[in-house]
Amino acid sequence: MKKLSVCILFGGMSPEHEVSLRSAESVLNNIDPSKYNLFPVGITKEGDWILFGGKDYSMLPTGEWRSHPANRRAAISPVRGQGLLSFEGDCVVRERIDVVFPVLHGENGEDGAMQGLLQMAGIPYVGPNVASSAVAMDKTLTKLVADSVGIPQAAWQLVRRGELDNRVENTLDFLESRFRYPMFVKPSGTGSSVGVSKATDRDVLRSALRYAAKFDSKILVEEFIRGREIEVAVMGNDNPVASVCGEIDSGAEFYDYDAKYITDTSTAYIPARIPSQVEEIVRDAAIKIYNAVGCQGLSRVDFFVTFDENRVVFNEINTIPGFTSISMYPKLFAASGIPYSQLIDELLRFAVEAHK
Repeated sequence: MKKLSVCILFGGMSPEHEVSLRSAESVLNNIDPSKYNLFPVGITKEGDWILFGGKDYSMLPTGEWRSHPANRRAAISPVRGQGLLSFEGDCVVRERIDVVFPVLHGENGEDGAMQGLLQMAGIPYVGPNVASSAVAMDKTLTKLVADSVGIPQAAWQLVRRGELDNRVENTLDFLESRFRYPMFVKPSGTGSSVGVSKATDRDVLRSALRYAAKFDSKILVEEFIRGREIEVAVMGNDNPVASVCGEIDSGAEFYDYDAKYITDTSTAYIPARIPSQVEEIVRDAAIKIYNAVGCQGLSRVDFFVTFDENRVVFNEINTIPGFTSISMYPKLFAASGIPYSQLIDELLRFAVEAHK
């Protein structure tokens, strides 16, 4: 049986570059090399594409991968049939690519941009298509979709960066009239809790808005939901399946970037500490929002379950969730009976199936 040629894309020019390096390390260490021809391609923060020539994937998180002597400059051609191009002096090497696994988090990797390139190139890829990726990446658009299908979520308000230039006090007045403190402030188009703050008073809210505005021109302000943070992994195309529910106890003010990837304050509970009937509501809602956004392949869907009434509240959907050694997506499916290596096989199979 012919091996599939798989390009693992990682890195990127987003604030989530380092998370992507860790995700790619885990994917490359868990994919079965007897089944696939592997082409690990990293994108630097400056936008250079490099075909990594090494086999020691522990070099990715440290940044050492960039200077490996066997590296070659690379690119995926948008011209159909050209595949992966790499460059040795004046020579161009063309490699057939059967499927791309974009382990790219955030801007230009998860927002539909990379998916558009692969679509033009005619190369199957893991994860949702251009439109679904763009909608899921923009949290305000996701909120509109969730509203349209009746999925309960936190009350929210869109603030634009321009409002902070000469109308910031009016904006603060309006937000204080809508929500009680604390409020959550997020850039509309980042993941991994990049740029997210918990505002506890007017001064902190002002600072939080300006901080979020560094990452996006659209800023999402949400009411605070007091509850458990619940995550569900979803996989599939026409008939997606949801994993068991997991729960994150951040051990901090909230589950921010540091709690996710740097400190050891957070604790994951799999399965989540919620009643079985509530878990079924969460899993059903996860598939409902996955279908409403038009996802295929995979996504992780996040919720709150309130402490007082076990009310299920949708938070967000992530179309390229973390794949690090401690990430919830692979852990949730492992707890559901699908180990990491098999999970990769399934995701690649769904990618090929979706693009036939």
